[in-house]
Amino acid sequence: MVNITVRYAGNKKCDLTHPEGATLRTDAPKDIGGDASAFSPTDLVAAGLASCILTTIAMFAERHNIDITSGGGAHATVEKHMTTPPAPRRIGRLPVVVTLPASVAVEMRERLERVGHTCPVHASLHPDVDAPIEYRYV
Repeated sequence: MVNITVRYAGNKKCDLTHPEGATLRTDAPKDIGGDASAFSPTDLVAAGLASCILTTIAMFAERHNIDITSGGGAHATVEKHMTTPPAPRRIGRLPVVVTLPASVAVEMRERLERVGHTCPVHASLHPDVDAPIEYRYV
């Protein structure tokens, strides 16, 4: 269990504190009255998905002596698409592109991709959230 403390800081911002001391501020998006000076809560969901996929792949890669740091290293991008009215405001789509080094052996790629799809955040998303993962090797 992890206990994260969240305090409202005013002006649509919250300060989050991890038990190990890391801090983070959130802000509402401009379209709903924030100034977008920080990640919004839904931005954190999107970022959490991409970082969870990479972390899960990295743990598997370490256990199997697969180097995912060569070249440009492993990285990911995620797009956050909110639903549009009249639907209730929520995350509708989170497409992720994971880029891994071309040096990853072809016979290990399918396994790495399968592992990425099993990350806890991806598994926790509501089925209505479209969260496709595309893998590229460069």
